[in-house]
Amino acid sequence: MSVTSDDYLTVVRRAVDRVGSGQDEQKQQAADLLAEAVANGGVIQAFGCGHSEALAMEIAGRAGGLVPTNRIALRDIVLYGGEPLEALADPAVERSPDIAHRLYELAPIKPDDVFVIASNSGINGAVVEMALLVKERGHKLVAITSAEHSAGVTSRHPSGRKLGEIADVVLDNGAPYGDAALPLPGGGAVGAVSSITAALLAQQIVTEVVARLLAAGITPPVYLSDNVPGGKEHNAEIEARYAGRIRRTA
Repeated sequence: MSVTSDDYLTVVRRAVDRVGSGQDEQKQQAADLLAEAVANGGVIQAFGCGHSEALAMEIAGRAGGLVPTNRIALRDIVLYGGEPLEALADPAVERSPDIAHRLYELAPIKPDDVFVIASNSGINGAVVEMALLVKERGHKLVAITSAEHSAGVTSRHPSGRKLGEIADVVLDNGAPYGDAALPLPGGGAVGAVSSITAALLAQQIVTEVVARLLAAGITPPVYLSDNVPGGKEHNAEIEARYAGRIRRTA
C-alpha cells in the first residue's frame, strides 16, 4: 500500500463503516446505561489519557452533546488538586495506578453517575486502576478500546488486567495494532485511526441516549452552540440544574 492522503481516506472509510454499522448490541447496552443515569439525575463521567482524552471531549461539554457530562483529565491534579505543573511533566504519569485515586477524589462524582473510559491499548496503570475503582464504587462502566491492540500487548497494571476485562460494556474502536494504519517501507506506520472511530462511537451513543430520553417523555438536556443566538443562555439555564456536578475547563 502506498502512503497518501487518499490511501488514508480509504482505510478510514472502511474503519468508520465497520465500527459505525457494527456492535449494535453493545451500543444499545451502552446507551441504556447512560440514559438510565441521566434520567435518574446522574452525570456521565468521561475519562481518557493522551489522545484518548479526545473521546472525553466528544462526550463532555460540546454542542449537540448532553449537559450532564463531566471530563476527567490527568491535569485535574493541577487544576483542582494543587499539584505543581511539573507533576504532569513525566511522560509516564498515565502509567501510575495511584493517580486514578487522586482523580476520582477530585472529581464531582456521585453514586448515580456512570463512566465512559477510553484507551486504545487499555493497559496503562491510570486507566485500568480508574476502571477498577469505578466498579469498586458501584458505577456502571462503558469502555472504548481497540480489541486488536489490547489483545497484542501485556497490561502495565499490577493486577495484569486490561480495561476491556473490567467494563460492563466494551466497544471496539476498530483501530489496528499500534493505531496507525499505513505501513511504512522502513517499519512503523502513519495515519492514526482511533480518534476518528472513537468520536463516531461517542456520537452514536449520545444520539441513542437522546432517543431513549425522548421515548420516556424527558426533554433531553442538550447543549446548543454558544455561537448561535440564544445558545449561551440556553446552556447556562440547563447547566444550573447540575450546579456542583459538572465543570467546564479548557
